Amino acid sequence: MVKEKNYYGIIGHLDVVPEGENWTYPPFSGKIINGNIFGRGAIDDKGPVISSLYAMKTVMENCKVKKRVRLILGLNEEKDWKCINYYKKHEESPTIGFSPDADFPCIYAEKSILTSYIQMNYSEYLSKDIIITNINCNNNALNVVPKICSVTLKINNNNIPTNSFIEKLKKIKEKYDFEIDIYKIDDENIKLTSYGIQAHSAHPDLGVNSISRLIILLDDIFKAYNINLELFDYFKKYIGTEYYGEKLGMNFEDESGKLTLNVGNFSLENSNLKIGMNLRVPIKTNILDVQNIFLTSLDEYINVNFETTNYMPALYIPKDDYLVKTLCKIYNEETNSNLEPIAIGGATYARAFKNCISFGANFPGNKDMCHQTDEFISIDNLINSCKVYAKAIYELSTI
Repeated sequence: MVKEKNYYGIIGHLDVVPEGENWTYPPFSGKIINGNIFGRGAIDDKGPVISSLYAMKTVMENCKVKKRVRLILGLNEEKDWKCINYYKKHEESPTIGFSPDADFPCIYAEKSILTSYIQMNYSEYLSKDIIITNINCNNNALNVVPKICSVTLKINNNNIPTNSFIEKLKKIKEKYDFEIDIYKIDDENIKLTSYGIQAHSAHPDLGVNSISRLIILLDDIFKAYNINLELFDYFKKYIGTEYYGEKLGMNFEDESGKLTLNVGNFSLENSNLKIGMNLRVPIKTNILDVQNIFLTSLDEYINVNFETTNYMPALYIPKDDYLVKTLCKIYNEETNSNLEPIAIGGATYARAFKNCISFGANFPGNKDMCHQTDEFISIDNLINSCKVYAKAIYELSTI
């Protein structure tokens, strides 16, 4: 008998973003409290993957299907998708499928994603009165709102008393509602540590960006000593603490939502001072328009450069498509709901394949705990998602 070539794919990911700090329970313990399982990946994406696996087992043991069903797992979804791209080169792609990632009832559109950097050569500033010697953002991923960032400053002039420098720092800090610690290492070195709230970069409004706040304070302290770092000046003028690109005039919005801008990286390596950004761009916005805004805004800054290192096109499948209609119908039937497909700013493995969309497992009305401290999934929702997935696997694999 010839094996049916078509197959139904369930595409999940098992890689982990940094666990972050101040968890109530150990982030990899799977602690169960009041019917909730706490742990990094509980809702994104380990819990939904396990739910899908049990759904497959249920269908396999109780139903006859016409298609092969395969669970495809990647370990690099949060970064550069090398594993899923390797899979596509060496294995056949599913003809239809879903990714158990993001939200119910189902996702018909995902914004495009732009990874960009603004940077400048710092070598000519090493003889200034105040210099940066180290930056540490705790290896923060670009697609995460950074929770902590520290910068070590060195007083490079014996005529600047350490205590007076610290007092000036404290006065500047008083202008802002920023949580930033000032620590005297010795008579020459001062460490500034900025604290925020971690969140997924698709929802930067749910977090507090530690990097953005620290750069604003740094711009002020350097200017207080007549040091104008163009990179910081540009950042404060055109980016700041906003997360919709308002200062840049990026007023792009459509049915998939507003453009969002997350500052996820800040580094000093080989005299290259660099700020990394993760932008989620509405599905109908031309990516070149976004890049041109950056380039135009940099006209007055001779020493600041802009580059894009990665671009991921948007996913869009019309709401009246069979796959979208079917998955939405299945969810509504199973939960006695009447919801419409939605668009998101996140990027799932669904966009790696044709005829594939994201499907749960975050239920409507639940707080999005993706990439956040104390991430959890309720056991009830885990079981309910398994029922939804089983019904979807059965229906899509019998057509």
